Amino acid sequence: MSEWTWPDSLDALIAAPQFHRVLFENESVRVLDVRIAPGQLVPVHTHKWPSVVQVQSTCDFIRRDGDGKIIFDSRAASTPQTAPAVQWLPPLPPHSVENVGDCDIHLFTVELKAPNAG
Repeated sequence: MSEWTWPDSLDALIAAPQFHRVLFENESVRVLDVRIAPGQLVPVHTHKWPSVVQVQSTCDFIRRDGDGKIIFDSRAASTPQTAPAVQWLPPLPPHSVENVGDCDIHLFTVELKAPNAG
């Protein structure tokens, strides 16, 4: 992993605790239950470690960078979002997520803290 330059105050559990709940954590992994209801906006936050995400349910959403610029809009994606699904995500710098659909977004995220955990 390259040098992480963002402050701990932007960690998902600190910056957006109402959307991220720890299910398990040790020195190697952190498992999060992530829930975003229709119309909700998750404030700017980060995910310091790469992760495996199990998508339980999904809906249309917009991801913006830390400056508010749209970096992904599921409504314009060439491949539709589906659930259930499993995805790999690299560490995510400051971003926000807005559920612009009419259903819940529900994810289980396994963040890999240890350098050789993946």
